[in-house]
Amino acid sequence: MTPRPATTAPALRTLRPDAPRELHLWALRPPPSEPPSVSELDAEERRRAAGFLRADARLVYLHAHIALRRLLSAYTGTAPALLRLRRAPCPYCGGPHGRPVLPGPLHFSLSHSHGLVLIGVAASPVGVDVQRVPDAATVELCLPRLHPAERHEVVGAPEDRRPRVFAELWSRKEAYLKGLGTGLGHGVGGDYLGVHANAGGHRAPDGWLVAGLHGCPDHVSALAVEATTAHRAVLHELPDRIAELPRPAAAEEIAAAEPVLSMALPAPPVPTPTPTPTHEE
Repeated sequence: MTPRPATTAPALRTLRPDAPRELHLWALRPPPSEPPSVSELDAEERRRAAGFLRADARLVYLHAHIALRRLLSAYTGTAPALLRLRRAPCPYCGGPHGRPVLPGPLHFSLSHSHGLVLIGVAASPVGVDVQRVPDAATVELCLPRLHPAERHEVVGAPEDRRPRVFAELWSRKEAYLKGLGTGLGHGVGGDYLGVHANAGGHRAPDGWLVAGLHGCPDHVSALAVEATTAHRAVLHELPDRIAELPRPAAAEEIAAAEPVLSMALPAPPVPTPTPTPTHEE
C-alpha cells in the first residue's frame, strides 16, 4: 500500500519561535527485537542496515531510523515513508557526504552507540553525539589527535577519571563536526572544545553553541547548534518500542511526551577585536 501524505494535518511538535530558541533532544533505548516492519525506511537505509555484521548493531540502526522518521513526521506533518532524507554537500570538498538534511527549515542529527540513541531537532544546523566511555588503551591511542590544550586537560585528570574526561571531550567534538557536516574527516585537533571553551584564553568555534549532556553512567553525549544567541536544550524520552507501535499510536506518544531535562545554552561572548598596531612616523 502506498503511504498517503499527512501534510493536511498540523505538525504535532513545534519549535518555539520566541527567544531563547529551543533545541529539542530525544533519547531512545531500543529493544533487542526485530521491528515488525521497515516499510517506512528508504532503499539506502535498508541497504545500510543489511551491511551491519553484528545483529545487535543492525537492530539499533533500524529502531533509530524508524524512530527518526516518525519523529520528523510529527514535526512536519508528512508521513514517515514520504520524508526525503538526503545528504548536503560537504562544506569542504562539495561531495555528497555532508550532514543529513530534510527539505524545508527543519534541521536534525542522529547518533547511536551501544544501545542508546540520541536525536536532535532544531531550526538551524545541529549535531548530536552519544558514545560509550572507552577504555584507557583507546584514550592513549587517540590522545595525539587532540588539540594541545585538550591533551593537557585529559592527561591532567585523575587516572580513574581520564576515560570519561576524554569521552566527554571527544563527544563535543563529534557533535560539532556533525553539525558542520564534515565528520571526523575535518580533523579533530584544529578546534578547541575543551572544558575552558569561551574562557581561559580559549574560544569555542565561532557561531556555534556546544555543550555536554550528563546523567548516563556508561555513555557520554553532547550537542552543537549553529547559533550566536542563547538557546535552550529540551530533552524528551521516546518509548522504547516507538518503532513497533502502529503509526497513529506512535504519533500520539510523541505529541504527549513531556520534557525530562531543560538546559540553558548561554550566548557566546562577543569576541574582543585585536587592536591594530599603530606606527608613529
